[in-house]
Amino acid sequence: MTPLELRQLHWRSRRGLLENDLLIEKFFSQYGAQLNVAQGKAVTALMNLADNDLLDLLLRRKEPQGDTDTPAIRDVLALMRPAVPSTK
Repeated sequence: MTPLELRQLHWRSRRGLLENDLLIEKFFSQYGAQLNVAQGKAVTALMNLADNDLLDLLLRRKEPQGDTDTPAIRDVLALMRPAVPSTK
């Protein structure tokens, strides 16, 4: 992705729910500079979801279905989702 495309995607990713914003900001801080075009399209597809639907995916309450069930979206979700605490 070009720097301009990345900035536009980052700006478009601002959400109405703080929980989403926190996870998305962390994602962009860690991986934004390395996003490729396929990942950028996957992020765009996720940002087209309603806030609550996106939060359900990010918190693993639901898994991608239908049009959102693609390898690229699953890869991006794996990067966006918080780590699962180990149960020892």
